[in-house]
Amino acid sequence: MIAFEVDDMTCGHCVRSITEALKAVDNRVQFTVDPAKRLVMIESTDANPNNLRDAIAGAGYTPVRVEDRTANACAQATYCCGQQH
Repeated sequence: MIAFEVDDMTCGHCVRSITEALKAVDNRVQFTVDPAKRLVMIESTDANPNNLRDAIAGAGYTPVRVEDRTANACAQATYCCGQQH
């Protein structure tokens, strides 16, 4: 699964815009858009994750891969994910 946090996604219009952007990259993509949690969860695609991120950004949003955000948080913490840094 590929997940993006999209903090500036707030409404149904945002969901439609992101849906159209993802479908333009891969019209068979399977995904869930949750505006309440501000998450886009892509379950199945042959597309490159960077192309999907770029498509969402091209629609006017600022997607951040969830694993990227977690990795950045871990790098700044002294104790994270069950390990001491």
